[in-house]
Amino acid sequence: MSDRLRIIALEEHVVLPAIMEAWTRSGVPELPNLGFGDSPLAQQLRDTAETRLAHMDDQGVDTAVLSISSPGVQNLPDSDAVAAARDTNDQLAEVVAGNPDRFQAFAAIPTQSPSAAAAELERAVTELGFPGAMLYGRTGSKLADDPEYDELYAAAERLQVPLHFHPQMPVQAVMDAYYSHIGPIGTALAGPAIGWYYDLGVQYLRMIFSGVFDRYPDLQVIAGHWGEVVLFFLDHTGFFADAGGLARPLADYFKQNFWVAGSGTVSPRYLRWTAEVVGTERMLYSTDYPFTYGFRPGGFPYVDTSAGAARSFLEDAPFTDEQKAGIAHRNWEHLTSRATNHTRRPRQGLSHA
Repeated sequence: MSDRLRIIALEEHVVLPAIMEAWTRSGVPELPNLGFGDSPLAQQLRDTAETRLAHMDDQGVDTAVLSISSPGVQNLPDSDAVAAARDTNDQLAEVVAGNPDRFQAFAAIPTQSPSAAAAELERAVTELGFPGAMLYGRTGSKLADDPEYDELYAAAERLQVPLHFHPQMPVQAVMDAYYSHIGPIGTALAGPAIGWYYDLGVQYLRMIFSGVFDRYPDLQVIAGHWGEVVLFFLDHTGFFADAGGLARPLADYFKQNFWVAGSGTVSPRYLRWTAEVVGTERMLYSTDYPFTYGFRPGGFPYVDTSAGAARSFLEDAPFTDEQKAGIAHRNWEHLTSRATNHTRRPRQGLSHA
């Protein structure tokens, strides 16, 4: 390429004191993937300064859009979720304000309360300057297509900001039925090995077939992990569009309401397939830091973005320079530019109280 790509990565995880304190109060298990303990992973999640910036430089990432590690505030009691989301978003805004060239942030949203969820999204966008929000599929037993979310989806459409969805562990009944009695690998299979993606991918289909995008045709959703399985089955699942009462082909929803990123799975095959299905104009970039940083068990190459792999993966892609720039940053800038008229400058010196 003649010019260096500027890469904005969208699914870059962090934990901050407000959410950790809320998890502790609620009795959430204190696991490394939530930032607890002294493992390298936990320390990387908590870091918002030297180590994170050094790793971004090593990856080749220019700007990281930070989001709370899954499942955000969605595993908290209703009584804690609203305040925890507000405090967490204020702390995220502080991080962004301290280094706005390197950081942006997705808001944490208290989906336990429909009205509070919509209000916090509006506050995060109009007062804190956030470009969107990160959701984590279901809240308790409520799936993403539940009518209670309509107020939140209406707010996102009105504010013209995207909602990035991230998977979380399946409900216990699914865990017991499919991922038990197989030893320690069962937890991994239920989660980031494969279970996560089916759990959230089915929720995307439920959103489509239940009419969410027909009620809110301008709602924009970002799907990570190369579309959470669904893209790979569209040529088959699309057969059922008429049976499901869809007004348009299933694939159209993914080309008009969804944007797709790879979440640090640096697979050239998945990259090509996604471009073929939705087009490079609907693709974004993400590395899923720190969960894809410096991990190559047995030399496995596809889930490690360190040592420049995040950058070289895109630079070496079989696309034009314009298409690569679109994936790297222009598509994101186009998507988030729609909200410009709604936002004010982020506040400085926010209180953590």
